[in-house]
Amino acid sequence: MLTVIGEALVDVVSRKGEAPRAHVGGSPMNVAVGLARLGQSVQFLGRYGQDEYGEQVAAHLRDNKVSLPFSPDSKPTSVAQATLDQAGAATYDFQLDWSLDVSDDQIDQLLSNTGLLHVGSIGAMLEPGATLVRKAVERAHGHALISYDPNCRPTIIPDSSDARARAEAIVASADIVKASDEDLLWLYPNRSIEDSARAWLQAGAHLVIVTRGPLGPWAVSRGTGREGVDTAAARVDVVDTVGAGDSFMAALISTLTDRGLTGADARRDLDALDKDEVRQILRYAAAAAGVTVSRSGADLPTKDDLPKN
Repeated sequence: MLTVIGEALVDVVSRKGEAPRAHVGGSPMNVAVGLARLGQSVQFLGRYGQDEYGEQVAAHLRDNKVSLPFSPDSKPTSVAQATLDQAGAATYDFQLDWSLDVSDDQIDQLLSNTGLLHVGSIGAMLEPGATLVRKAVERAHGHALISYDPNCRPTIIPDSSDARARAEAIVASADIVKASDEDLLWLYPNRSIEDSARAWLQAGAHLVIVTRGPLGPWAVSRGTGREGVDTAAARVDVVDTVGAGDSFMAALISTLTDRGLTGADARRDLDALDKDEVRQILRYAAAAAGVTVSRSGADLPTKDDLPKN
């Protein structure tokens, strides 16, 4: 079983000259759906309301065979207003409530059979839920791999010093970290993205991957050495970039899971991955992101949409 903790919301996407369209989203929820579409058994721990948008969230998760342990609460479902520019890139305005009413004993029970826990984005930065996420990471670390995507949102957490401290607190316990070049340049404007990734490797991570848009992903690990390894981005016609990073993250976790890299004992196996193996993993994740950007909204691929893993 894989577990994802974080926000679920509805993206209301607007493009000049077109009527707004509502898509269920939220980075962690997208990752959970992406994992399920790739054939993984996954549960999603997040909140949603007793309203029309909340019904859309729950239906989307059920339709994609994601396990949903929590019932809706009385607060409004979170919404992200996404505006697309002419190139399809999205900017966001959020109306959010990120909290989760769950005890330590409940968290332990929900995580007891988890081989990998994924956290990130707003869920790992915005209080009061961010404290729960950090606690879940600490409690799962002894038996599960931890993956993390900061997916920084400066409009929600505008203080880069605060965001940096929160990110570093999770990186210290994380095994697999994926960040965009924009994330790292915002968090560490005075050094290169490669040096920032290497610093996170030194801080405790075992595999750090940086997505770089059309330049393709680059990764560094103990097995690749300081120079790391990269691969090309998928060559597709871009409709929009909504969900691209989440698609990459889901495919990354899925291909590692298919290789048997889950559970705390897999940390040494991550360290043993050589350059060719890391490059294969990057290519698979990049192919998944390519499928998503060729579609409207966060429409993540299934296994049939991708080359054999």
